[in-house]
Order: sequence, then structure tokens, then C-alpha cells
Amino acid sequence: MAKRSRKKKRRIRYDRVFILLIFLVVIGYGFYYILTLPITNIYVRGNKILSDQEIIDTAFVPNYPSSITIVPSHIENKLEKNILIKKAKVSRVGLRQIKIEIEENKALFYYKTDKKTVMANKMTTKREVACPILINYTPKKIYRKLIDAMIQVDDNIINHISEIKYDPNEVDEGRFLLTMTDGNYVYLSINKFDSINSYITIMKKFQDKRGILYLDSGEYFKVLE
Repeated sequence: MAKRSRKKKRRIRYDRVFILLIFLVVIGYGFYYILTLPITNIYVRGNKILSDQEIIDTAFVPNYPSSITIVPSHIENKLEKNILIKKAKVSRVGLRQIKIEIEENKALFYYKTDKKTVMANKMTTKREVACPILINYTPKKIYRKLIDAMIQVDDNIINHISEIKYDPNEVDEGRFLLTMTDGNYVYLSINKFDSINSYITIMKKFQDKRGILYLDSGEYFKVLE
């Protein structure tokens, strides 16, 4: 007579199952906690025109997100849509800190007639920026040439220009008069506008005297009493 096989029932270790569930819950909560950790510090470098807060608001509107969910390239693209920003670089510093490095577009001049600031990328903004002021109406053809000419002017020289006046005469329809921050005046022709880059070197010859520098017709300096 054949013996019937007996199957041994396996006991469920509820204590082990409970420990495993607790472990999974702890791991899950840990991941959730890390994923939802907000940014605590944002460091902004390289900005002069835009304030730190303006850059932060542009990058992280409406609220500071979790630092883990940030994709630096997305933030960079968002910032670079601002015409005042030429290039942006976003990187993480630790788990909850972000560094934003900004290279701003150069402001060429503020055109008083249109009430707009002209940037080096040839775009304009209604925002008034610290830069030379083109104080009077300039014909479109000359205006476009002025923009191209100002792009070639060194940054430190632009900082020395206070006002730009379109001042043509019978000989030169592209003549401008520049008022400098040191009290001097400079006449320039649009076709030789890049000669203004030598302004500081030229003025050293005249030992801090004040007057009018004619760069539209050679390099003649008239001292003003």
C-alpha cells in the first residue's frame, strides 16, 4: 500500500515581512526627501545691469524647485532669452546650492529719441542702462552705421563716453561729437570711429589738459581755456 506524501506547510515569517516593509518605507521616504529638498542658496556672479533677484526670478519662477530636479541647460536657455544676457552658466554646488555665472550683453548707447537702449546684439530694450546717451535724432542709415561702429569700441572707452551727438557738417554727413566723462570733447567721423579706442593713449600727450580732440580730421587737440 503506497504511502501518501505529506506536504510540509511553510510558515510565513511575519516579523521578517514587517521588517522588509519598514525598510522599503524608509528607503522610499529617503528618496522622496532628497527629491523634494529645496534650494537653500543661489550664488550669482558677473551681473552688473541685472540685479541678483531679477536673475533668480527669471531662472526659478514661480518658486525655488528641488535642487535635484534642476536641469542646468534648461535654466541657461531660459536666462539667455533675456536680451540683457549674452551667456549663462548654471552649476550645482553641493546638494542644495546653485551657482549662476552671467555674461551680460554690452550696452552701446541709450537713444533718447526712441527712449531705448541699444545692445551689442543689436536688440533694444526700454530699460535705461548706464551707457552713453545719443541725445538727438540720427538718420536711419547713419544710425545703423553708428551701431556697427560702437560694437567695435572697447568696453573701457565706452565707459569714458557720456553723450553722443549727431553733428554733421557740409563735408561729413557722418560726423559725431562725443562728450567724455573727463570733460573733453571728441569729434569723430563714422568712417573712422574706431580711432576712439586710442583716446586714453592720445590724451596722455596733453597732460590732463581739457579741450576738443578732432579725430575726424587727423589728431588735432584744441585746448579750452
